[in-house]
Amino acid sequence: MNHPHGGSIIGEILAAHGVKCVYTLCGGHISPILTGAKSHGLSIVDVRDEASAAFAADAASRMTGIPGVCAVTAGPGVTNTMTAVKNAQMAQQPMIIFGGATATALRGRGSLQDIDQMSLMESVTKWCTRITKIKDIVPTLEHAFKVAAEGVPGPVFLEVPVDILYPEEIVAEWYMKESGVEAMKGAVGTVAQAALKGYLKHQFHMPHLPVPRMPLRPQSTTSKSAVGEAAAALSGAKKPVLVIGSQAMVNMTPAEADDLAVAVKAMGIPAFLGGSARGLLGRRSAVQFRHKRSKALREADVVLVAGFPFDFRMGYGQKINKKATLISVNLDPSALKKNRKPTQAVLDHPGRFLIALSGRVNPAERPDWLATLKEREDARDAEIAAKEVRVGPRVDPVHLFLHIEEHLADDSILIVDGGDFVATGAYIVRPRKPLSWLDPGVFGTLGVGGGFAVGAASVRPDAEIWLLYGDGSSAYSLAEFDTYIRLGYAPIAVIGTDASWHQIARDQVTLLGDDVGTTLLRTAYHTVAEGYGGKGFLLTDPADIPEVIAEAKRLSAAGTPVCINVHLADSDFREGSISI
Repeated sequence: MNHPHGGSIIGEILAAHGVKCVYTLCGGHISPILTGAKSHGLSIVDVRDEASAAFAADAASRMTGIPGVCAVTAGPGVTNTMTAVKNAQMAQQPMIIFGGATATALRGRGSLQDIDQMSLMESVTKWCTRITKIKDIVPTLEHAFKVAAEGVPGPVFLEVPVDILYPEEIVAEWYMKESGVEAMKGAVGTVAQAALKGYLKHQFHMPHLPVPRMPLRPQSTTSKSAVGEAAAALSGAKKPVLVIGSQAMVNMTPAEADDLAVAVKAMGIPAFLGGSARGLLGRRSAVQFRHKRSKALREADVVLVAGFPFDFRMGYGQKINKKATLISVNLDPSALKKNRKPTQAVLDHPGRFLIALSGRVNPAERPDWLATLKEREDARDAEIAAKEVRVGPRVDPVHLFLHIEEHLADDSILIVDGGDFVATGAYIVRPRKPLSWLDPGVFGTLGVGGGFAVGAASVRPDAEIWLLYGDGSSAYSLAEFDTYIRLGYAPIAVIGTDASWHQIARDQVTLLGDDVGTTLLRTAYHTVAEGYGGKGFLLTDPADIPEVIAEAKRLSAAGTPVCINVHLADSDFREGSISI
């Protein structure tokens, strides 16, 4: 194809790799990327904060198995994404971030928004590079897709100066004017102008561009012996346990995620799901357990940890029975043995390893083990339900979430962004299907909500999207209600308002005797959402929960985004749960 500018080349490559959306906040440095992507059939999803653009790309990556793409302008546009990009790096999500930059000939001379972006982005990405010639766009972007997805997936940053994006005639005019060469007279001016024209000719020299190739999906490299060894251990186990983490889902298409769910169920081994793996087995499954994981791991005789590092969430590996056969499957060689040396370490994609394993494991019946775990599961669910308070001047969070859990649609997506309120919900609400739970991951980032909701709505526009916010975290991205209205998205945001950064305040007051820095107001967040064009509800009476939830679902299905501002009653549900 004959491309009018570099942005059009980028658009063609993105389309060839199956990318459907570019998430962005516009800027003069990157405008050709947006118009070029649009000309090749991609949707341009423009948000209100660059961080939300990066979070949206992260969400799209998780839900489609294709690296998410965002484009942001130079300087503050790039720096505004850094927390979101670091979050994706720690969550091991493949992403491509295009960052605008000043013209190559003006770098370091004090032009607008010209900073050293590379040294900043190196620390939060898997790979970053600067494209300096038109002819380098295709091979660099092809390599970026490969790097983002292979091995341990992660974000890639590509700096793209304006002079490789805009049409040659426009760039030539800018160069002559902005560089001051146009005003030079005499022999010096003639030489300077000739030199600049030569530089431009070199910049825009475009040899035959190779046709973009669809990349091969990363394949499993598991040896048959590794599968056989793990299968033998699990088949002979009396008390086996699977722990499946987010990494098992990376680079997985929805169809592959369904295959993984079938494989896990077929093995008949009790499974605990974490992070993006939540929802893999649906709302309920005979082999899925959510509570008392640590106790199960202490009693298990064979444990397979698939895509979950031995970090603080796993008690640094020390909560697993020391006598158990421990199998660790991970894409990261350092994570395989960090904090706890396994009996068998398998360097492979955890999800694809489990699929290969399922046909080799003897699905032996273990009625006593399953019954023990089920008894504990039911007891904990009953304990949680017993804490429910159905009446009062404000709304008990347990009561609210028990109601929401019973009314989630089968196609619902759950997005969580907050501390105490959201963590309470995580004990109660159950994702309905694979790739339908979005949390920040190990980085524990606040502010993911608005961007995650944009990304989820853009790739699954017909789904019922629930965004669970703490009142503190909601302020990071409540402005994305404007984006929902403009682009026709309709999530239901539920804000748990306790006028506090309560997860911090509870322990800070207990340990240090002071709530300084942790207090908020019972702000009218629902009114803020209505100011952007959504529908807001103030929920203060528990008796109104059924009516408000039903109306929110109706409005969302009709295309209106909803914000429910829930004034919370005091709750001791999560006392002593601070993580450091």
